[in-house]
Amino acid sequence: MDSKAHKLQTVLEAQIGKGHIHNIVAAVQSHDRSLDFAGAAGVADPQTGAAMTADSPYFIASVTKMYTAAIILRLHEQKRVELDAPILEYLPAALIQGIHVYKGVDYSSRLKVCQLLGQTSGLADHEADRPRGGKSVLDELKAGQDREIGTAEALEIVRRLPARFPPGAPGKAYYSNTNYRLLGDIIETVTGKPMAANFQEMICAPLGLQQTYLFDWRAPRPGPAPATIYLNDSPTNVPKYLASNISDGGLVSTAAECVIFLRAFFEGQLFDQALFERMTRWNRIFFPLRYGYGLMYFKLPGFFWPGRLPEFSGHSGSTGSFAFTCPSRSLYLAGTVNQIASPAKPFFLMMELAGAAS
Repeated sequence: MDSKAHKLQTVLEAQIGKGHIHNIVAAVQSHDRSLDFAGAAGVADPQTGAAMTADSPYFIASVTKMYTAAIILRLHEQKRVELDAPILEYLPAALIQGIHVYKGVDYSSRLKVCQLLGQTSGLADHEADRPRGGKSVLDELKAGQDREIGTAEALEIVRRLPARFPPGAPGKAYYSNTNYRLLGDIIETVTGKPMAANFQEMICAPLGLQQTYLFDWRAPRPGPAPATIYLNDSPTNVPKYLASNISDGGLVSTAAECVIFLRAFFEGQLFDQALFERMTRWNRIFFPLRYGYGLMYFKLPGFFWPGRLPEFSGHSGSTGSFAFTCPSRSLYLAGTVNQIASPAKPFFLMMELAGAAS
């Protein structure tokens, strides 16, 4: 193990037991491939004691949104999806009626594909938003109430929640998993195929990904199960909900295969790089993150971190997953801390990894 790989492995091992981290995996690859590291620490399965390894599969959660966005952009290149078209052109009116009501005006029929991609639709989030006097789906999941929530039910939940702003309001963005549920439905409608087939045919097969797949609790894959996710020190078990996420958070992968996807995404193998000018018109979602088309932009202000701060583009997930490029350090980074209770942890970990790789 060379000195950089040793430093990176040391960073990973130091996380175990810190901030309720029980297992961790990461891959770091330089743009010129002179550095190609994958490492892990901790226990992947507390029931069997199986160790976390560099090849351990894990739920990539909302990193899935990058994969869904890539398919939409490919369909756009094929002139099968128009980014500026109303979603009504692809989805039944009955499905979307009443999902976006703001100050008494129903904007549902005016929602556009590009607004779903960029989180600028103003739609409520069926997962995290709380109805007045009630609990959110996320609250219920944290309490152990696992269940499937398909698109129809997700939209029924959204109809009972207030929209955040009119679609495409200048400078406005709101992170909503519902946007990507609808994008999945658009993909299935346009292609006539389920999302599992679209992920396989449009991303996994062309890139040679063997360990990336859409999770289905009814049909477990041969080999190791995805690594255990924790809420503080308690293992979580919500397979039904994870399987119903599909286009907004349902993929399983490995750190190395996420890096392969990252390279393809940012280097023009999946869609025309000319689209990046449009994709990276960032809008603030929550401090310090901004959002583009299936992409987060992350850079901390200088007073948060000593030295020159790198910037990152990619996506994170609620399980502690991350997949980003760091242009200033010429790096790709992917992995997970598998901890729901520490949403900021992956970002600080990436900065540590970028420092150790420099």
